[in-house]
Amino acid sequence: MPNKPRVFYGWYIVAVMIVTMMLVYGIRTSFSSFFPHILDEFHWFRGTTAIMFSLNIFVYGLSAPVAGHLVDKWKPRAVVFIGVFLLAFATAGCYFARELWHFFILFGILSPIGTAFCGSPVMNTAIINWFGRKRGLAVGLGQIGGGLSFVYVMLVDWVSTRWGWEYSFFVMAGLLIVIVLPLYLVFFHVRPEDKKMKAYGYEEPQSGALPGSVHAAKPDWTLRQAFGTYQLWLLVFADFCYWGLGNYLVIAHQIKFAEDVGYTSQLATSVLALFGLVSIVGQVGSFISDFIGREKTALFAVVLHVGGFLALLSVHDSSQPWLLYVYAICAGFATGTFSPTIIVSSADIFHGKNIGAISALLLTGMGFGGAIGPWLGGYIFDVSGSYHSAFIISTVAVALAGVSLWIAAPRHAARLREKKLGAG
Repeated sequence: MPNKPRVFYGWYIVAVMIVTMMLVYGIRTSFSSFFPHILDEFHWFRGTTAIMFSLNIFVYGLSAPVAGHLVDKWKPRAVVFIGVFLLAFATAGCYFARELWHFFILFGILSPIGTAFCGSPVMNTAIINWFGRKRGLAVGLGQIGGGLSFVYVMLVDWVSTRWGWEYSFFVMAGLLIVIVLPLYLVFFHVRPEDKKMKAYGYEEPQSGALPGSVHAAKPDWTLRQAFGTYQLWLLVFADFCYWGLGNYLVIAHQIKFAEDVGYTSQLATSVLALFGLVSIVGQVGSFISDFIGREKTALFAVVLHVGGFLALLSVHDSSQPWLLYVYAICAGFATGTFSPTIIVSSADIFHGKNIGAISALLLTGMGFGGAIGPWLGGYIFDVSGSYHSAFIISTVAVALAGVSLWIAAPRHAARLREKKLGAG
C-alpha cells in the first residue's frame, strides 16, 4: 500500500489558485489605476469611460457559466490554456488602444472571456471537487489571490509612474504567460480522480458532515432542478448586489474619488491596496462559516461592510485620511469573508457533477450587477458632480445581499435535497 503523501495534493491546487487569482484578476482590478490616466489623456466622460469596466464584468458574468460547463463536461486544461492566451492577448492589445471602442473590445469583451476561462469558474470548481471537508477553509485560502489582486495594483501604478501607464499592459500580459500558464500546465487537476486520489475527508465519514461534503446524498442536482429553486436565484441576486452594485461601483471610482477630494494618487492607490490586504485576513478567517454557519458569517460581513461605506460617505476633503483607512479595513475584511462564504453556500446546496456550471451562475449575477455599477457611479458623478448618491446605492445593495443569502438558507441544504431529489 503506497504511503500517504505528507501534504494532500488539494492544497497545491489552493496554492495555484492564490497565484493565478492575483495575476488574472489583478488585470481587472487595475482599471481603477489606469482610469484616471485615461481620463487625463483622452478627456472622455467618466460614465462613458467606465462602461469598459461595466462591460468587462457583464461579459465575464455571461462567460462564467460557459467556462464552468466546459470544465464539467470537456477538457479543463484546454479551457485554461485558451483563457490565459486570450487574456494575455487582450491585455497587451490595450497598449495600442486610442479610441474608446478599442478599449470596449479588448478590455470590455475579450479580456473577461479569457478571465472566465482561467479564473474563478475553473478554480472554484476544482477546490469544491478536491475538498469534501474543510471546504470553507480551502475556498477562503484560495480566494487570498483575489485580495492580492488589489495589492497587485501597486505594481501597475509603479510601472505607470516609471514608464507610462500604457506599458503596464505589457507587464500584466507577460506575467500571465511566464507564471500562470506553467502553473496550470504542471499542477492543475480539476478532480482528484485525475490523480487517482480521493477528495479530502472522503475516508472520514461523519454523521454530522456538512451537506456540501463528498458524502452528500445522491442523486446529483441537474441544472434544470437547480434552476427551479428559489435558493439558487437568491444566491445569484446576492452576488448581483454585493459585487456588482456594491463593490464594483465603488472600486471602479474610489481612486479618482480620493484624488478629487485632494489626496495624492499614491495615497489613493495605497487605500485600494490596504483593502486587498485586509480582505486576505477575511478570506483566511472565512473558515468560521464551517463552524458558525454560512448565514451568520455573511451577516457579520454585511454589517462590517456597511460600516465601511458609512466611513467613505463621511469623506468630504483631505483633512481626515483615517476615514479612508476605516473604509478599507472594514470593507476589505467584509469582502474577504463574504466572497468565499457565498461560494461554499452554493456548494453546500448544489454539490455534484454540475457544480461548476451552477456555482459559475453566481458570477453571472455579479456580471449583470457589474454591468450597472461602474457605469452608474460615473453617470451619477457626471450629472451631479458627486459620488455621494452612488455610494448610498452601494450601501443598500450590500445589505440586500446579506438578506438574500440568509433567506437562501444553506443551513437547510439537506432538507432541500430531500424535498427536491427524494434523497435520504
